Amino acid sequence: MSRSRAYRLMGVVVLAGGLARTALTQEFTPRALSPFAAEKVRTLLRERLPCLGCHQLDGEGGRLGPDLAAPSATNATLVYAMIRDPQRMRPGSAMPKTPMSSETVELVASYLVARRGSPAGSVTVPLTRDSLPRDTRTLYLTFCAGCHGTTGRGDSPNAKFLPVRPAVHADARTMSQRSDDMLFDAIAAGGYVLGRSNRMPGFGATFSNAEIRGLVRYIRDLCRCEGSR
Repeated sequence: MSRSRAYRLMGVVVLAGGLARTALTQEFTPRALSPFAAEKVRTLLRERLPCLGCHQLDGEGGRLGPDLAAPSATNATLVYAMIRDPQRMRPGSAMPKTPMSSETVELVASYLVARRGSPAGSVTVPLTRDSLPRDTRTLYLTFCAGCHGTTGRGDSPNAKFLPVRPAVHADARTMSQRSDDMLFDAIAAGGYVLGRSNRMPGFGATFSNAEIRGLVRYIRDLCRCEGSR
């Protein structure tokens, strides 16, 4: 099924804070996946995408978010929209946007909808993201502490469910061996791109460069150390 046939869009205007705001009503039609396509999605989830850092699938993965295979009343279109751009759908969500092709988004959404028994339905999708004021500490506690711990010690309850222990940001010995550029790249691109655990998501599509640089400085405060040159 082509992308144009997978979902339908209709322009609407909604009110947000008393102001007219253009949005789209979206309806996603999941594919019927072949056994090969379903196995492709399972492999993507386990080995390439960061989803299992927070969610579990068949007993594997984190416990921060909902079980990806558990029965759910969440409709198919919301599943699709959250995979495509969670920050647009739910501003302030701890789920970052993971860059994926439209084909991959449709495959993953179709697989999860089938596993969860999600009903059909539509959602209203804002054309632009809400601009939320975010200080660096709030960013760290919202997006990083779930795995790295609130004080950067890698001791969050979720850490034990991950195949690789999260980096200990408070460890001066380890963090002093990593340059600021290395930390920036890890936050922006995620683990898979850098040849590390795919369970670490990239935040380059969620944070601005200034916000990422702020997080690098925050990590330096946690370790009380300077990076390598």
